Amino acid sequence: MGILPIETIVGVIGAGTMGAGIAQVAAKAGHQVLLYDAAAGAAKQGIARTAAGLQKLVQRNKISAAECEALLSRLTPCDNIADLAPATLVVEAIVEKLEIKQQVFSQLESICSASTIFASNTSSISVTSIAAALSRPQNFLGMHFFNPAPIMKLVEVISGVATDPAVAQCIFDTAASWGKKPVLARSTPGFIVNRVARPFYAEALRVLEEGGADVATIDAIVRESGGFRMGPFELMDLIGHDVNYAVTHSVFDAYFQDPRFKPSLLQQELVNAGYLGRKSGRGFYHYGDTAEQSTSKPQPQTASAQPAPTAIRYRGDLGVAKTLLAQAEKAGVTVASAGHYHSPGIEIDGLRLALTDGRTATQCSAEDNHADVVLFDLALDYDKAQRIALTKSDQCSEQALNKAVGFFQALGKSVSVIDDVPGMVLMRTVCMLANEGADAVNQQVCDAAAVDLAMRNGVNYPCGPLAWADAIGLAWVVDSLDNIGSIYGEDRYRVSPLLCRKVYSGGRFFSDELVDDE
Repeated sequence: MGILPIETIVGVIGAGTMGAGIAQVAAKAGHQVLLYDAAAGAAKQGIARTAAGLQKLVQRNKISAAECEALLSRLTPCDNIADLAPATLVVEAIVEKLEIKQQVFSQLESICSASTIFASNTSSISVTSIAAALSRPQNFLGMHFFNPAPIMKLVEVISGVATDPAVAQCIFDTAASWGKKPVLARSTPGFIVNRVARPFYAEALRVLEEGGADVATIDAIVRESGGFRMGPFELMDLIGHDVNYAVTHSVFDAYFQDPRFKPSLLQQELVNAGYLGRKSGRGFYHYGDTAEQSTSKPQPQTASAQPAPTAIRYRGDLGVAKTLLAQAEKAGVTVASAGHYHSPGIEIDGLRLALTDGRTATQCSAEDNHADVVLFDLALDYDKAQRIALTKSDQCSEQALNKAVGFFQALGKSVSVIDDVPGMVLMRTVCMLANEGADAVNQQVCDAAAVDLAMRNGVNYPCGPLAWADAIGLAWVVDSLDNIGSIYGEDRYRVSPLLCRKVYSGGRFFSDELVDDE
């Protein structure tokens, strides 16, 4: 079928934030766009909001006045759904209710031509279920944009059971011609992003529930060690706990209560209390102008200054953390090899310092028969990380812990000491994100490239979870998940068969040279 030609008329149903945004995207690409909303006057209001937004871009010299005028000239409000008859593609962005969507598309089938492609912007409803009510289900698919549609690059192109592959490829190619980063996926609960992203929230909530660290500290670790733009609690407050909890619950139920997607009782309590985040003035943080809400934002727990070590010894291959040695030398610390051991790490005057592998520091201490054990958390880039999280075994002395703190401070890092929870914060989160991404690939939802492109462009992850797993080492990821799972005794941490297979074969998800998907 190829890309839809510029002369193709695009219809959009729903003139809210998403619908108007999708209409703007299609009009910017050069299409004439028919915008319809069942509410009287809503389509004109949607175009007026678009015009106001474009005028701001003109004032900031982001677009010219002529470009603004040309784009707006291609947007036409419609008073009746029958006015969408000339459209070759109709995208729906209305309320998330199956019956209403089925009614709308059934009506469109009697209005539009037999070759018209119908797409739903649904984020949570089965594409197959919507199409089941249609006489031409082969022409129906999901076209899931992310908010705000004119800015966010990702479009999930979702095929239901009956979707014609040529139709899916046509919409994929068309979305790419519109300047988007499309991915092909099969209709399953959560599609790619809303499925793979669940551990980003779930693991942080569990660490908080267990007293591993406070909200501000977990957010700081995820931002300043992991490179994420927002920490999980900041992001949940922004999304709204009612929305985030509902999505988690929907995915949990859709997967027949798979414990991997189990909602958090802590988040449920926030919803019950009406603490929905920014929109209610309170979530994990306070917002607003009242005396209570105007208090300064809580700061992460940061260790006080400790003396820097003069020398360290390293054991074995530090893998993803090996750049710490060069940083230490640059900081004036003498670095020497202590030989190769089963467990790689760093020694500082009797202290054993190692990257977390999912075990607790206390477990490592007991198994190694060595009291002074401190673990450090994962970082996206140990050279650039501004903060490092540490945890000590119950057997470890404060003096030994301070040696680890002083070491990372000598490298220019802020240090947060958290309680001894399995997998710490970032390691368990990234391993679970990668595990869920691998399962999506294993279950034929999409390919590995689609997982990483979706998470980078749909929710702005600093690195695709599968590429990140490659960098950590897939064997380390599998061991970490196994160790966390053995401590909790829960199926939640079961390892994807695809991850195991790649470890056994010595494979990776990607070659060393990754294609930039920014």
